[in-house]
Amino acid sequence: MLKIIGLRKTFGDNEVLKGIDLEVNKGEIVVIVGPSGGGKTTLVRAINGLETCEEGKIVINKNTFCENGRYACKEVLKEIRKDIGLVFQGFNLFPHKSVLDNLIEAPIRVLKEDRELAIKKANDILEFLGLEDKSTSYPCELSGGQRQRVAIGRALALNPKIMCFDEPTSALDPSLTKDVANLIKSLGDEGMAILIITHDMDFAKLVSDKIVSMDNGKILNKHIYETSSS
Repeated sequence: MLKIIGLRKTFGDNEVLKGIDLEVNKGEIVVIVGPSGGGKTTLVRAINGLETCEEGKIVINKNTFCENGRYACKEVLKEIRKDIGLVFQGFNLFPHKSVLDNLIEAPIRVLKEDRELAIKKANDILEFLGLEDKSTSYPCELSGGQRQRVAIGRALALNPKIMCFDEPTSALDPSLTKDVANLIKSLGDEGMAILIITHDMDFAKLVSDKIVSMDNGKILNKHIYETSSS
C-alpha cells in the first residue's frame, strides 16, 4: 500500500531524511518511534505531499506519488491523494464549524460528493466513532479525546486506504490512550494501512504490528522488531 525507497530531504545544509526505506502493507500498523528532531514528522509530511524531497520514491497504492523530486501530474496526484489521510498532532479542526460540517467539508469540496450523501456517510462515521450525539457540537465543546476522534473521522470521510497519524496521543489524557489504540486497531482490522509516529513507546506497543526506530534522519534497521500482536 505504501512504499518508500531511498527518500532524502534537505533544508539548506541540513539533511533531514537520509535515504529512508519503509513499507506499510494492507491492514498493517507500523509505528515509528524516536527522539524529536529525528525526521519523523518530515517523513509523514513528505508522504502526504506537504514537503518535497530531492531524491527517492514514494509509491501509494501502486501509484508513484513522487520520484527524485518530480511529482505525478495534477490529475494523477488528485487521485493518489484520495488514498491517503493524515491526522495532525493538533487535530486542525475548523473551530467555526460543527462536528458534522468538519466531516463533510472535504468530501463535498474535494470529492464533489452530493451533500446528502456526504452527510449520510459522516453520520455513519460518527456512529462508528461513538460520536453520533456530537454532530451539532463545535470543537471547543468537546474533550481532547472527542476532538481526536473527530479528526480521525474527518480523515475517514475521504475513504483513504492509508492513514498517517502524527503523535495521536500527545494531547490526550493517558486514560484515553487505550481507547485511541483500540480505534486505530479496528481500522487496521478493516484493511487500512496505518503509519504512526509517536514518542509514546507504551502506546506503540499497544497498537502496532511493527515498531521502527528512527533517529538522525535514518531508519535504524537493527531496532526494527515485530510486536506480539503480529
